[in-house]
Amino acid sequence: MHKLLIALCLTLTATCAFAADTPVTVAHATWVGYGPLHIAKELGYFKGQGLDVNLTIIEDESQYAAALASGNIDGLGNVIDREVIHFAKGTPETVIFAMDESTGGDGVVAAGDIKAVADLKGRTVALDKSSTSYFFFLSILEKNGMKEDEVNIQEMGASDAGAAFVAGKVDAAVTWEPWLTNAGQREGGHVLISSREMPGTIVDVFVMNAGFIAKHPEAPGKMARAWFKAIEWYKANPAKGDEIMAKAFGLSAAEVADMAKGVTFKGAAENLAFVKPGQGLYAVADRAIRFWKEKGIIEKDVTAADFVTDKYVVEGAK
Repeated sequence: MHKLLIALCLTLTATCAFAADTPVTVAHATWVGYGPLHIAKELGYFKGQGLDVNLTIIEDESQYAAALASGNIDGLGNVIDREVIHFAKGTPETVIFAMDESTGGDGVVAAGDIKAVADLKGRTVALDKSSTSYFFFLSILEKNGMKEDEVNIQEMGASDAGAAFVAGKVDAAVTWEPWLTNAGQREGGHVLISSREMPGTIVDVFVMNAGFIAKHPEAPGKMARAWFKAIEWYKANPAKGDEIMAKAFGLSAAEVADMAKGVTFKGAAENLAFVKPGQGLYAVADRAIRFWKEKGIIEKDVTAADFVTDKYVVEGAK
């Protein structure tokens, strides 16, 4: 009888321990801004929060909305301007926290005779309208009092745009590294403006399926807490962190370190300052909503407050 009770207790204990770890499937592309997710997993920060996180890389951004809406993934790292589109078109999601911000990693490269943004009038600019490059460029134009129809946009991927610029096929291109550095390979080629001069524009966020949150209301705050711990650790151990991320991405630690130079990671303090109703991340999302409605990309009347919240940032920072 005693043996039976002991066996039952052990079974119940094992079951409870297993049940404590909530399975969470998270997707992201190969980008250093999402790398601290792997640090959090490697160092056991997710496990410490009772989360069993499976990280999967999906390079094709066109798959994101369907994967999140269907529940094939529970969470996603992506730029806020694209998640605005996903939400407005029906993807049930909530922004949990800001992950990072591009602060020099993206930019516009231009020919030698283009000295200011105004000089882009009537010139050909290569960019990818299906990526954050479009939002970035629209923000630059608005800041400089220009309209999209004042330039000739030639659509192509960011890397192709950089290559086309270096080859002299276009006057300017919206791209990222290594093409910002490579701009000088073309005589007179230079970085006209980078994301360092456009704060609060290219921002990566972590979003979760609203249905998943309803079933696991404690999970978002725990994800935020694990992320904040990973950022704190990475800031103190950049070389070791680069090695962890490099292994996950199939890159060298040097490549990751170089990518990280143009990124500002957002931990607890940064999120508490940035994810505030009516400003910061909310303002970025509302600007994206305005742009996409003007371009006819979205039709539904939504606001940032409909899917962005500071609740989980506050929870995670405790």
